[in-house]
Amino acid sequence: MSNAFSTQWKIFINDRWLIICLTIMPILLAVIIGSIFSAGTARDLPIGVVDLSHSAMSRTLSQSLDASATLKVSQSYSSLHDAKNAMIESHIYGVVVIPKHLDRDVYLGQTPQIDVFYNSQFILVGKLLNSAIQQTIGTMSAQIGVAKELTSGDTALDGAKGQAVVVQTQISPLFNQTTNYAQFLVSAIVPALWQVFIVVGTILILNANLKQSNLNQWIGTAPLTSISKTLSPYIPIFMTMGIGFLIWFYHVEQWLFSGDYLIVLLAQLLTTLACMIMGSLFFFLTLDPARAMSFAGAFTAPSFAFMGITFPTSDMGMLAQTWRSLLPISHYIEVQVSQSSYGVTMWQSILSLAPMCLYLTVLIPIVLLIKKHKGKAAI
Repeated sequence: MSNAFSTQWKIFINDRWLIICLTIMPILLAVIIGSIFSAGTARDLPIGVVDLSHSAMSRTLSQSLDASATLKVSQSYSSLHDAKNAMIESHIYGVVVIPKHLDRDVYLGQTPQIDVFYNSQFILVGKLLNSAIQQTIGTMSAQIGVAKELTSGDTALDGAKGQAVVVQTQISPLFNQTTNYAQFLVSAIVPALWQVFIVVGTILILNANLKQSNLNQWIGTAPLTSISKTLSPYIPIFMTMGIGFLIWFYHVEQWLFSGDYLIVLLAQLLTTLACMIMGSLFFFLTLDPARAMSFAGAFTAPSFAFMGITFPTSDMGMLAQTWRSLLPISHYIEVQVSQSSYGVTMWQSILSLAPMCLYLTVLIPIVLLIKKHKGKAAI
């Protein structure tokens, strides 16, 4: 085994692309992603207001929207058409349309309709806008209701509050109490990238070994043993990447972690092996690193979307669920989330990892492909 490590070390230090892929690039991308999401909480998202009422009440509503920590009224528009164009050009994320005769309808006890438009393609931004606007309008509506009850003259403040707001709601986030979107997104984006680095790195490793000698000399008569000796020295490198982002998430950023690190490390090891198996499959399909990279890109590209973090797995179509089940990172992320947020038992996490045993079946076509290529080389 020490011989294998020595051989791979010589190959590694002489292949600049392999060095970049396994050292510089992961660190660089981690720094970039960390800087992008460093704010943690979205604030002062620009919105527009179309005020058709031009009353004291509509101005108060605009000021209340602007006072929200999440929102910033960056522009007032005379028409919805102008506001729509501004949203298309990405000057604003949403539009609040205050109806004509807002104050009159309120004083008459009618229910005015305030329209809100936002771009739902920005999932996180749209969710934050909708929540902040509803909260602001709801608060102002309650204030108006309390004022109307007090003007009757025979109601105390507490009684007016009770009559104006019959049902009060309290929303308490359980696992992301600060509503930190970095904790929500980065904890899934980085593992998705980690999977890409393992698959692509495996292809580069195999290609570097193939360039050192021909296939028959490299593989010999025991394909799986030879491939294992080739790839095993790189497992610690890939595991170091995984351990690195765990330290970043749960010790540097101090995000919630309620479970057992050993279970997550086991999941990382199984994920590393599964990704290396898939990378080997893509390489031995053609022995062409460019084509293998194309296969790897097509395979891993939907990783983040299919994890079930930003979109519920139960609502995915059959094709998406099938593709998701083929991605090693999808099984890993279930363990990471369940351990960090829920602190589930070891056996529950192991059940999530059980499907990863099926990646062993991929070794069969790998051996068949190697034998096929060796047969062609012998002719």
